[in-house]
Amino acid sequence: MKRGKNYKKIAKDLDRTATYTLEEGVKKAKELSYSKFTGSLELHVDLKLPKDKDPKSLKGAVSLPYSTDTKEVKIAVFCTPNKEEEAKKAGADIVGLDNLIKDIKAGKIDFDVAIATPDVMPKIAILGKELGPKGLMPSPKNGTVTDDIADAVSEYKKGKQTFTCDPSGVVHMNVGKLDLEDKKLVENINAALLAISEVVGRTPELMINKMHLAPTMGPSVKINYS
Repeated sequence: MKRGKNYKKIAKDLDRTATYTLEEGVKKAKELSYSKFTGSLELHVDLKLPKDKDPKSLKGAVSLPYSTDTKEVKIAVFCTPNKEEEAKKAGADIVGLDNLIKDIKAGKIDFDVAIATPDVMPKIAILGKELGPKGLMPSPKNGTVTDDIADAVSEYKKGKQTFTCDPSGVVHMNVGKLDLEDKKLVENINAALLAISEVVGRTPELMINKMHLAPTMGPSVKINYS
């Protein structure tokens, strides 16, 4: 990958063989950030997966203890007409079924999270090609297939985020803005790792092969997690 001059400048004296504790890594990642805006701290976890686990099947969701991300999350709800009013009152931005399916088939995917009631899942299964690659297909594993629409919409509006595992067995997550206190970022990372471990079925210590922290713009640092 071709790197810019700012990246090369800040990474020039970085010891690539060094490993850091979680607390040290958070501090170091902040020092290595060169963005002019307040960037985010990214967590990258290379997993030791059981042989019977397909990386692509691993997905879940987590509400981090602290967040400074002010981005407005746009939520679409797939439901039958009798549930539409409940979804709208809960704060859903897009609500519907047949027309929503047609829009998505036409390439109109203007939302960040999709929630569906269980009874409509057979009908929206045809959207796998459109929503699957974007990580937007509703799933019971991350709480986006539920009859409790109000609760699900509320949680995602408050900052709950989904995560998936890429084909190589790595989970990538945003764990907070860099202007958060170090202590709060550490708590967010621990919460994220516990959520991932629940999906994997192993404790964090047993599931982590390699782990890195990185600012939005800047090199990553290797973490020795315990």
